[in-house]
Formats: sequence, structure tokens, C-alpha cells
Amino acid sequence: MAMTMNGEVQLAAPREAVWEKLNNPEVLKACIPGCEELEKTDDGGFRATAKMKVGPVSARFKGKVTLSDLDPPNGYKISGEGEGGVAGFAKGGAVVKLAEKDGGTLLSYEVEAQIGGKLAQLGQRLINGAAKKLADEFFANFAKAVQG
Repeated sequence: MAMTMNGEVQLAAPREAVWEKLNNPEVLKACIPGCEELEKTDDGGFRATAKMKVGPVSARFKGKVTLSDLDPPNGYKISGEGEGGVAGFAKGGAVVKLAEKDGGTLLSYEVEAQIGGKLAQLGQRLINGAAKKLADEFFANFAKAVQG
């Protein structure tokens, strides 16, 4: 099952500060809902563990995250894949762009993801709703982290 999603959030901080936080594992770990572990790897990516609940399915996903197309402080592409045991798998990526706007920074994102296993059997509406909620939660947390 594939899905796409996009959005934007206005942040009251300079673009360089937002860029720095987007690349800080401690900040990302604190902002990602359910994230239990996020460690930098030697190849410039991250190893992650997150606990998620979507409808009746609960799982701990272990996976890796890679940053590519780095264009400081304008944006990057973040890709990841995770295994959730019997719950299934998830993989996808997001293009994140930063632009100066209204004395702060406009962060825009486009996400593409695929899921399989038990999760995929839950139905498109439930999955899309859960994905939107996770994204909203992440960006609300990130906005707080950026604005101190």
C-alpha cells in the first residue's frame, strides 16, 4: 500500500537554526512520536527504533534512516525503512525544503511511503489518518524545539 502526503509549517527561527535542528539526532529523537532510539551511524545516517500504534496494531519498528541530496540550509531528502515483525514493514522518504518567510522559516515537506503486512490490511483511511497524525505531532514537537 502506498501513500503520499505533503504540508508546510511556519517556524519562528532563522533558516540556519532550523537546518541545524533538522540534523541533530537528539532533537529528532525528542520530536519523533514513539521514538525510543536514534543514533548516528558512520555513513551519515541514523539507526532508529520507534514504537507505533495504528488502530489495533501495535509494533516496535527497527530500521535505518538516510539523509541525501543535502543542500544546507535549503533542504534534504530523508529516507527510511523499518521492520515491525508480524505488524509488517514501512519504508519511504520525504523531501524537506526550507525557505525564508515572514522573518522566520517556512518548512515544506512531501512524503511518499509504502507499508506492508498486517498494517496494510487496516485500510487506506485508517493508515492515512495515522500518518497525518504522526506528521502533525512531529512538526508540532519540532516547532517547539526550534523556538526553544
